[in-house]
Amino acid sequence: QVQLVESGGGLVQAGGSLRLSCATSGRTFSSYTMGWFRQAPGKERDFVATIRWSPSSSYYADSVKGRFTISRDDAKNTVYLQMNSLKPEDTAVYYCAATATYYTIPNYYTQVKSYDYWGQGTQVTVSS
Repeated sequence: QVQLVESGGGLVQAGGSLRLSCATSGRTFSSYTMGWFRQAPGKERDFVATIRWSPSSSYYADSVKGRFTISRDDAKNTVYLQMNSLKPEDTAVYYCAATATYYTIPNYYTQVKSYDYWGQGTQVTVSS
């Protein structure tokens, strides 16, 4: 069983930055692919970014590409989401997710159903 705990959310003005963290339990963290998703009120949960462990690679939603950066520290069992140039439309609950399944097609990691474990979410609110 893997437990995920997000932190770092909050209220920020447009153009500002936040860094989300997702701390995980489990000794095999380095073998998991980690993802960030977000869900705005009344909307579906959408893919934001994912990072694979081997080969090391990351993928982003077009809406955040160039502004957000996903990274991981396997020694700390933690994945991060650095969010810069935030916009009001980035307002949502952000969720961390993990899967031990290795998909040869990277696009599978952009789907909610591809992940086995989820955190409780952290609220990010961007004011205009």
